[in-house]
Amino acid sequence: MVNMESNAPTTQQFEVRVANLDCEHDAAAIERGLRDLPGIAGLEVYPKSAKVAIAYDPAATTPEALKERLEALGFPPQRAMEMAEPPKPWRNLKVLTSAASGVLLLVGWLLGLAGVPEMVSTAIYVVAIVTGGYFFGREAVEELVSEREIGIELLMSTAAVVATLMGQAGEGAMLVFLYSISEAAEGYTEEKTRSAIKALMNLAPKVALVRRAGVEREIPVEDLQVGDVFIVKPGQAMATDGVVLLGSSGVNQAPVTGESVPVDKQPGDTVFAGSINGEGALEVRATKTFADNTIARIIHMVEEAQEKKGKSQRFIERFGARYSPAVLLAGVLLAAVPPLAFGAPWETWLTRATVFIVAAAPCALVISIPITLVASLGTAARRGVLIKGGMYVEELAKIKVVALDKTGTLTRGEPEVTDVVVCRGEKNTAVSSPAELVALAAGVERRSEHPLARAIVRYAEAKAIAPPEPSDVRALPGAGVSARLDGRALYIGSPDLFSSRLSVGLDCASDDIARLQGEGKTVMVVGDEVIPWGLIAVRDVIRPNARRAIEALHAAGVQKVAMLTGDNERTARAIARELGIDEVYAELKPEDKVAKVRELADRYGHVAMVGDGVNDAPALAAATVGVAMGAAGTDVALETADVALMADNLERLAYALSLARRNQSVVKQNLGLSALVIGALVVGAVAGLFSLPVAVLGHEISEFVVIGSGLRMLRG
Repeated sequence: MVNMESNAPTTQQFEVRVANLDCEHDAAAIERGLRDLPGIAGLEVYPKSAKVAIAYDPAATTPEALKERLEALGFPPQRAMEMAEPPKPWRNLKVLTSAASGVLLLVGWLLGLAGVPEMVSTAIYVVAIVTGGYFFGREAVEELVSEREIGIELLMSTAAVVATLMGQAGEGAMLVFLYSISEAAEGYTEEKTRSAIKALMNLAPKVALVRRAGVEREIPVEDLQVGDVFIVKPGQAMATDGVVLLGSSGVNQAPVTGESVPVDKQPGDTVFAGSINGEGALEVRATKTFADNTIARIIHMVEEAQEKKGKSQRFIERFGARYSPAVLLAGVLLAAVPPLAFGAPWETWLTRATVFIVAAAPCALVISIPITLVASLGTAARRGVLIKGGMYVEELAKIKVVALDKTGTLTRGEPEVTDVVVCRGEKNTAVSSPAELVALAAGVERRSEHPLARAIVRYAEAKAIAPPEPSDVRALPGAGVSARLDGRALYIGSPDLFSSRLSVGLDCASDDIARLQGEGKTVMVVGDEVIPWGLIAVRDVIRPNARRAIEALHAAGVQKVAMLTGDNERTARAIARELGIDEVYAELKPEDKVAKVRELADRYGHVAMVGDGVNDAPALAAATVGVAMGAAGTDVALETADVALMADNLERLAYALSLARRNQSVVKQNLGLSALVIGALVVGAVAGLFSLPVAVLGHEISEFVVIGSGLRMLRG
């Protein structure tokens, strides 16, 4: 990615996808071509996703002028969200010149066998070299002149020229032909790595059925505005993010969040762009434009992540930038020192030096990491896990401890009634059944916004229990609430409210209170100033798959799973026992969570912190990797975390850890294979065991093997 920073306050942003942008060389060509254009304030080129982002001064240039310049540079702009397909082989100049080089090589060889004068076959070989080497030779010169860098293309070009000057034009032509094939195939390889982004781009429909001024008509999704009402028929995809106004249906959110089960949607529920409508028609009010919806944001973040390099990739690139000049220098010394110092034959050592330059070229080594990372990032995004760069893939592979926030991560974040207990005894004449107890409590609590009060009201509604209408309802801060019903006082609150403030004995309920609190539940007592009538227990309900997720984390290689919560110790430990969590830290303030994350890192090493991305932002930032759950449609969560799980599904984290470890395994395999092949070829070249075609063939085969190995990560 190329950057040119600017602080100009009047600039506007122009983003466009282009054809023929396959590698860093193409990115550099775009940067050189736009550098001197008036009005350019900033430029970012994304070769992995074939996109160019330009900050420009509208007073000096226009998007149309920028498109024309890109077209003239050989990178035709594409429409909207479309990504250019690679040209058919018979229309691809790189393929055609490579094929022509191969044909000329064959003709020259056949003429040589037929006894034609050597000058004729040599001339044909030279034409083959010029034809096949045109593109990578030009790149070598531009890189040397404009960037002051010596790259692999220059090594290959030098070897071909030296071989020809030594009278081995046939071997030089063979080198050019084989290397040009790999260069021609690069665009098709890049196309394969872009499959994940293209799959995301294809999720959203191209048109939307919109109702405007009472008239229904289809419009391009790019023309959707916030507030538009669009209609989604059964089986269709959501055009953009929105809120359901009318209808109900099961919606398959798997393309966006990775959830395997359709989610029921009713009026008032949120839907995401790209999710698939089920059996019922829906009317939806758009809350995001097409360019700003969930799918567009995911695509943009994946593109940025693919350009962010991990530590190992940056090291390999720095190594390559120094290694290639070192190879060229070593080749010169190999050609000159033995003849000058020891009187060895010049031709022998020039030949070995030429073969050495080809053998030592680090192609496979340089591409072994980026192609694997790009495939991994795209695959993760398709499975509902957004990883924001190669460095986080590397860090995920090292995670030893996962720290989890409780509320909203392990639990739903909404307390629910779990138990209703009626106190038995002769004195309790007010309540005879759990339904009566719930009715009284719901009547008092239905005007309260307290989470525990809302839980009781929801429970009564679910059970179709009609609450009475109390009077004189008053809040008792920190304790509960009081009211009057049929002239009689009624209290709802903590056990302490009754035992301490009202001096009411709880003997008839003490065993149940102890049992329920031991299960991590919050107990509310319902009664008057004389006796308790019953108990209502409430707990933040554990997510159905939370235990499976913890087991999956352990299976993925996590040594410790810890819970960090602001809840009380008793509740936290009860939930931890139920889920199989290793360590519990309760009653923590936000700053305490940060301290605990650092303490865990000191004790165990790399720590991942999982939270909602808002309240837990400081702890997420303190962790090695911050993970936000349920990030779909949540801008803050998408922005603050290093990894975003699009669904409220902790099992996706275990998948991400396994994917990251597999990515590192493939990278190590590729690096090992590359180093082994280069080492063997170099030894063979210096010893005079390999000819130039053998070195080129070994070099290119290793490159294709590494590419194929890296693309295994696309299988997820």
